[in-house]
Amino acid sequence: MDGDAAVRMAGLVFAALREASLDPPGVSRASYGPGERAAHAILGAAAEEVGLEVETDPVGTLSMTLPGVDRGASPVVIGSHLDAVPHGGNFDGAAGVVMGLALAARLKAAGQVLRRDLVILGIRAEEMCWFPMLYLGSRAAFGLLAPDAPDTLRRTDSGRTLAEHMAEEGFDADFIRQGRSSLDPAYIHAFIEPHIEQGPVLVEAGLPAAVVTGIRGSIRYRACSATGAWAHAGAVPRQGRRDAVLAVAALAHALEEFWKVAESGGRDLVLTIGEFSTDPAMHGPTKIPGAVGFSLDIRSEDPAVLQAAEALLRDQAARIAAERGVVIDYGTPLPVPPAAMDARLRAALLQGAEAAGVSVLEMASGAGHDALTFAGLGVPTAMLFIRNEHGSHNPEEAMDLADFAAALDVLSAAIGEIAA
Repeated sequence: MDGDAAVRMAGLVFAALREASLDPPGVSRASYGPGERAAHAILGAAAEEVGLEVETDPVGTLSMTLPGVDRGASPVVIGSHLDAVPHGGNFDGAAGVVMGLALAARLKAAGQVLRRDLVILGIRAEEMCWFPMLYLGSRAAFGLLAPDAPDTLRRTDSGRTLAEHMAEEGFDADFIRQGRSSLDPAYIHAFIEPHIEQGPVLVEAGLPAAVVTGIRGSIRYRACSATGAWAHAGAVPRQGRRDAVLAVAALAHALEEFWKVAESGGRDLVLTIGEFSTDPAMHGPTKIPGAVGFSLDIRSEDPAVLQAAEALLRDQAARIAAERGVVIDYGTPLPVPPAAMDARLRAALLQGAEAAGVSVLEMASGAGHDALTFAGLGVPTAMLFIRNEHGSHNPEEAMDLADFAAALDVLSAAIGEIAA
């Protein structure tokens, strides 16, 4: 199988994935559901055709192994997830697993044997929209879930427990209850997660691929509130109002100014107020809004920037209370620390790009990935982005197979050094 044959095989696998999980206008591959099951079956069958060793662990993680020279050495692991959001795109997650398979096929066809095993992982349940747990599948494989997780986590669409869905798919919830693991971070030489870029950066740069510098950490406030006073829209002058909408608008303005300063100083930051609403049981066109609910999502590669953002939120809450008589309550934060990608692996990918003649960008990942689980356990970790139009988590995902091929060339040129 030559390089083009590996890419053609990848194209056929993508087509099969789409057909098996089509849910117009996109695809749906629910965690521990039929779409995800079909995706794992398709990848497993393709791996067997390539001649890889195929296994599935008790929580459903698919392992496809190309043997290396030293079977006892810690392996290089390449992979991502195979679930997808409802009516989403065909490439988010799946592109990383398919790229690992295409790389193995290319190596095998060329008779190139790496120093150590190459393991391609198809990971379960990464998308948090199905179960309320970040990176559920990779955390389960590493034995990081609480023992009661199978019985307390419920899938959002069915209301049924993780244990029930696992049993339906033929997996063993006791594996989690007993704190067991199938992956050992001490026994992984490196983890590489190829993934479509989920924003417009590569499209705007006109480049097919990027080497990720790090995954942004985040501070999320899911249930913020601003509480002022409801009053008549025509009867209260500006000085006497405790307008919750204007208070949150002032907060938003301060956050954007903070963002501009960070940006001008070359510091990584993104800020989002994703939800903003007054109470429909109380609001009206002739009422001054006395309460607003909203959410906050703050992300950066730099822990110091996240700390500065938290300090700004505290200061703004005090200022708004003093100036406007509106109390801001951010609720309980959901912090996720940033994860820097491994310097040696990044250098190997950049050298691979140069050797392959592929121009690449270096950029941060704004979204979270299973790579965070691996990096958080001390596994040397890297990510390779593939250009993709129209973002992700929507039916319009548009990864061109030529860009996939370019990223595969980068990985092919780098894999010998990564496995060394």
